[in-house]
Amino acid sequence: MNTMAYLVYGCITGLITFKVGWIFFRNGRAFILHLLHGNATLTDAINRLLLTGYYLLNLGYAALMISTWERVENWTGLLASVMVMTGRIVLTLALVHYGNMAAIYYFSKQHTTIPHS
Repeated sequence: MNTMAYLVYGCITGLITFKVGWIFFRNGRAFILHLLHGNATLTDAINRLLLTGYYLLNLGYAALMISTWERVENWTGLLASVMVMTGRIVLTLALVHYGNMAAIYYFSKQHTTIPHS
C-alpha cells in the first residue's frame, strides 16, 4: 500500500507544484516588473530564478517527506497519509510564495533609495 500511496502522492504533488509554479511565473512577472520599476532584464532573471528555486525546494521537500511516511495498511490509511502529506506541500508552497514576495518587496524598497542613473 505504501507504493500506491507514494505514486498517488507523487502525481498530486507534481501536478500542484508545476501548475502553481507556472501560474506564479506567468502572473508574477508583472508584479516583479512593477516593483523593479520597469527593469525587464532583471525582472526576467529573477522570475526564472524564483521558478527554478520553487521547483527544486518543493520537489525536494516532497521527496524528503516520503522518507518520514509510516506504514500504510489499508485504503483509509492511504487516503489519510496522502492528504496529510499533500497538505504539508500546499502549506510549504504558500510560505515560499509569500516569503519570495516579501523579499522582492524588501529589495525593491532598497532599490528605490539608490538614485537612478
